Amino acid sequence: MNNKLVEIVELNAENWYECCTLEVSEEQLGHIEPNAVSIAQSKFEPTLKPYAIHFEGKTVGFLMFNTIEEELGGYWIYRIMIDKNYQQKGIGKIATQLMIEEMSTLPNVKRIVVGYHPENLGAHQLYKSMGFVDNGDRFGKEMAVVLDIK
Repeated sequence: MNNKLVEIVELNAENWYECCTLEVSEEQLGHIEPNAVSIAQSKFEPTLKPYAIHFEGKTVGFLMFNTIEEELGGYWIYRIMIDKNYQQKGIGKIATQLMIEEMSTLPNVKRIVVGYHPENLGAHQLYKSMGFVDNGDRFGKEMAVVLDIK
């Protein structure tokens, strides 16, 4: 896939509602909060940065990360999702790479962390392919994997 077809755009008045209408597949429903919940959370936690994921100019996904260091000495990816109609096309991997590049510009970022449900095999494969390492860290029902970047 041509990386130039995928971009991440800060959430704004023009794209927030489109993000709310995106859906994951049936088997993923128990693994991720609805985008509307994440968008609301970002309004009460100003360190969270929400973005729309665009493919060929159309909103097809949503992501959000924190701009301050948290557990495990890392900056956390809070959400990333691709609408069920656009999955399995490589969009999520490109968007994740773009998000990592954006997070890398934050001051003092040395580690990026993401948590996900262990049964979410798609997330597991994605993060493993991008160099995230499972050091056995667990938070409730989620596992956390880390990517050291500096």
